[in-house]
Order: sequence, then structure tokens, then C-alpha cells
Amino acid sequence: MFSIALSNVLLTLLYILPGYLLCRFKKGSAEHLPTLSAVLVYILSPCLPVSAFLNLDFSWGALGDLGLFFLMTFALQSAFMAILYALFHRRYADARYRVLNIAAVLGNVGFFGIPIITALMPDQPQVAGYAAAYIISMNILVFTMGVFCLTGEKKYMSLRSAFLNPTVLGFAVALPLYLTGGRHYLPEMLVSAIHLLGKMTTPMCMIILGIRLATVPFRSLFEKPFVYGVALAKLIAFPLFCYACVYFLPLSLPFKASILILSAAPCASIIFNLAELHRSETHFSANCVLVSTLLCFLTIPPLALLI
Repeated sequence: MFSIALSNVLLTLLYILPGYLLCRFKKGSAEHLPTLSAVLVYILSPCLPVSAFLNLDFSWGALGDLGLFFLMTFALQSAFMAILYALFHRRYADARYRVLNIAAVLGNVGFFGIPIITALMPDQPQVAGYAAAYIISMNILVFTMGVFCLTGEKKYMSLRSAFLNPTVLGFAVALPLYLTGGRHYLPEMLVSAIHLLGKMTTPMCMIILGIRLATVPFRSLFEKPFVYGVALAKLIAFPLFCYACVYFLPLSLPFKASILILSAAPCASIIFNLAELHRSETHFSANCVLVSTLLCFLTIPPLALLI
């Protein structure tokens, strides 16, 4: 498990290099990021849940497991946020503590987590479905608690955005296809195209991060100790908390392994996107995403040994 996790984490991180080099050699720039991000968010991301569910055979038991995974991940994320809120809410005047509250929980589950968990459990296609359920539960928190923590303003919290966004809409397409066995009647070329677009999400996300990394003085990533605290909370404390909560429950190994590995994904890139949108703590949020992504090769492989 350790070597599989390490090799796949390193491969995923390697996708950062093309974006970084493109920017360094002035063949690309941060000015292109809005277009690349739009392709990622509005075209590739919705294909992730559709691709995942097209690989699954329908059964009521499997559907129940997906529903349970959604509820479990929503509860675990909310519980850890509540713990951090109880510990640090009196320091919320300092925006870094508000960012900590979400960056330590919200992870790059789809773009980073899916390739790792599917590599670790290649004979268990349901783990990709679990990841899709995780993404939906996370999206609800992103546009509610996430926006509040970044801005400090409740007026920006939006249930509408939580349920009407490209990823959730992709899930709305995927679920009927799963229930009706869509992969058996859709044209094979269309299914292949959806799978291909879904697989493109990880390289595209990492290339975008590479371009962003090239615009940041590398030394500045490691000059703020608080960023390390956020990264350690996300990469170690949160996944161990989640795994401890489900370890003694009568759940299958793929279910528990998915909880652990997906929770160990680095900070979600959407944290930085929201920070840019609301012009709040953009540099600190970017550093949290970049540092946790660069350090995850040290944490995910040892955590995989727990499976």
C-alpha cells in the first residue's frame, strides 16, 4: 500500500511541473488561469461524478452505501469544523484562524483523492462513487461555512450555490444514469469521452497549481509557520480523526479506506478560488493549498499503511 500510494501521489504532483515550466519560460502566465479554471470547473469537473457512476452496477445496497457515505462525510467534516470553531472562534478577528477552520477540512477530494484511492483499490470501483458522494457533501460546506470563514460575513453564505454548481449538476446527471444502467445504452464513444474528460481533471488542476506556484516566491511558501499548522491539520489531524470515528463501525474496508485517503487529500483549490472571488486572504489561502499539496507525499503513503 505504501509504495502504491507514494508512486501515485508523486505522479499526481509531477503534473505541477508542466504548468510551472510554462510560466517560468513565459509560454504561459497567470493571466490564462481564469480560462483554464473555467474549463476545469464547468467542463471537466461535472464529468468526474458521471464517469464514476458509469463504472458502477446498480444495486439498492450500493445506493444505500453511497447515501451513508454522503451523510458520514458531511457529519465528519462538520464535526471537525465545530471542534476548530470551539477552539479558535475567539481569534476570528484574525482571518488566518477563519481560513484554518475550512482549510483543515475541505480537501482536493476529486482532483487529487480519486486517482489515489482508485489506484489503492483497483478492484473496488465503488470507491470512485464514494469520492463523488464526498465531493457533494463538501460542496455544501464550501458555499456556506467556507464562504463565511473567508469573508467573516454571513450574507455571502448561499445554499443556492451549494446545490446549484457544476459538480452537483454533474451528480444530478450521473445519478439517473446509475439508477437506469446508463452505461449499457449510451453510445460507447460518448461513455469513452466522458471517462476521458473525467481523467483530465487531475492533470488540469495540477497544471493550474503549477502556474500559480511559478508566480509565488518559493521561499515565501515556507516563511509563515501558521501555514504549516494548517497543512498538518489537513494532512494528518483531520484524516486520523475521520478514520478513528469509523474504525470500529461495521463498515466495509473500501468504505473505511475511502474515508481515510479522501480525507487526507491536500487543501481544496476552491478555497483559493473563493478567496480570490471575495478578495479575502488570497495569499494565505494560496499558500495553504500549495504547501499542503507539496507536502502530501510525506503523509498519504504512511496513512495508507493503516488500511
